[in-house]
Amino acid sequence: MLRYEGKTVIELDVNGEKRTVTVRPSDILLDVLRDQLGLTGAKPGCRNGDCGACTVIMDGLPAKSCLVLAVEAVGRSILTVEGLDAGSPIQGAFVAKSAFQCGYCTSGFLMVCHAMLSKYPKPEEHVLEEWLQSNICRCTSYQEIRDAVKSIIQQ
Repeated sequence: MLRYEGKTVIELDVNGEKRTVTVRPSDILLDVLRDQLGLTGAKPGCRNGDCGACTVIMDGLPAKSCLVLAVEAVGRSILTVEGLDAGSPIQGAFVAKSAFQCGYCTSGFLMVCHAMLSKYPKPEEHVLEEWLQSNICRCTSYQEIRDAVKSIIQQ
């Protein structure tokens, strides 16, 4: 890390690519992803960890990027919605089951569901419920999101 004028140059591993950014100690990962790297899939919602619209995957687990300082992400593997394969099963299932309405929360739900399915390819109902509790959608029922995940489980 290189420091100057209260800022630090750090390297982040984002979507399998090493990216260099300049941050202040207080910069959150959400803002760095959006403002410096142009990765706007993680959405600023509550900015206090409640809504999950900013969810990314760090080292295989969902993380709310509004709660992670950018410097805490050094040496960690970060996956954003932009890094999901274009034809990922979860994205196709969300489209097929209409598991979105306005779309603001969708990227966060996609990341939570992708991480869950990576860890638990055939999750039991209680696991699905537990993982989905981390995110909030104000537009639609959660049934379509559950249906999307379940359609992948049944394959």
